[in-house]
Amino acid sequence: MIDIIKECQNAKRIGITGHTNPDGDCIGSCMGLRLFLKKALPDVQCDVMIEQPDPTYHVIRGIDEILWDDTSDEVYDVMFVLDSVTNRCGKAEKYIQSAGKVINVDHHVSNPGEGDVSFVVPVASSCGEVIYDLMTFREEYRRLIDRDVALALYIAIIHDTGVLQYSNTAPKTLRIVADLISYGFDFPSLIDKTFYENTYVQSQVLGRALLEAFPLLDGQVMVSRMDRRTMDFYGAVKSDLSGIVNQLRIIKDVKVAIFIYEVGPQEHKISLRSSSDEVDVSKVAVSFGGGGHIRAAGCNLNGNFYDVLNAVMEQVEQILPQHSDS
Repeated sequence: MIDIIKECQNAKRIGITGHTNPDGDCIGSCMGLRLFLKKALPDVQCDVMIEQPDPTYHVIRGIDEILWDDTSDEVYDVMFVLDSVTNRCGKAEKYIQSAGKVINVDHHVSNPGEGDVSFVVPVASSCGEVIYDLMTFREEYRRLIDRDVALALYIAIIHDTGVLQYSNTAPKTLRIVADLISYGFDFPSLIDKTFYENTYVQSQVLGRALLEAFPLLDGQVMVSRMDRRTMDFYGAVKSDLSGIVNQLRIIKDVKVAIFIYEVGPQEHKISLRSSSDEVDVSKVAVSFGGGGHIRAAGCNLNGNFYDVLNAVMEQVEQILPQHSDS
């Protein structure tokens, strides 16, 4: 356990960042930590630097104050890297490199522990759960948690547990969630607004992706893709694609779901999901410089779609039990 308040002692400027394409866990963890530190250290400048989240997350207090700009010469005394390794933070990497101290807090099994101080808990359901532990291991810290902090951490946890459905949901996770909802926010509405609700554009691209999905390896693997031209046709941005891979995963008999979309010329983002802990898709992602969990991971690859898919499938075959033993 690390003492996040003591680690920030004498700091005048604190930065908080996470991985590119931030998901609910990354967003909730970063914002929850900022709200907590602003109460604990009211005279300290505290900035969050991640890509601007989808408007559905605007229920989190202070989210409109997020920075995403690498043109400043600001040097932070302490830089927190949450839910990520240090080289997957996009524009914020500049501030990580110049910071006086880098603190890495994560729960991904693929994270070896980076920075000057690291606290990685692979058995935790989410980075939000790890941040909660750091906020509550001293009673005087626990008293700093309020409704706004609790709401942000709740969003973090429900997003990385699939609203408490995934196998990473432990009894401890449920106890934490019970404590968080006791702060009195409308948690059913948060689930609908940030997890289930889709815009019309999101529904259109989901339908297109499912229509064009195709099975491989006798239906054990389900693949879909979206190129830049199709995204432009629907007016879709990358945040509109976030739920597609999970819909591929729940198709009957699918063990691995793969969704590939174009982020630039000859550059693709690969999202991977597995249907059980026996199939570890993080191994696939790590082999290409990405990361993630046993059942949810991702990476980026250069090349045309078919080259990318072939490279990914070579690794996927290695993690499927009947193929890896052959």
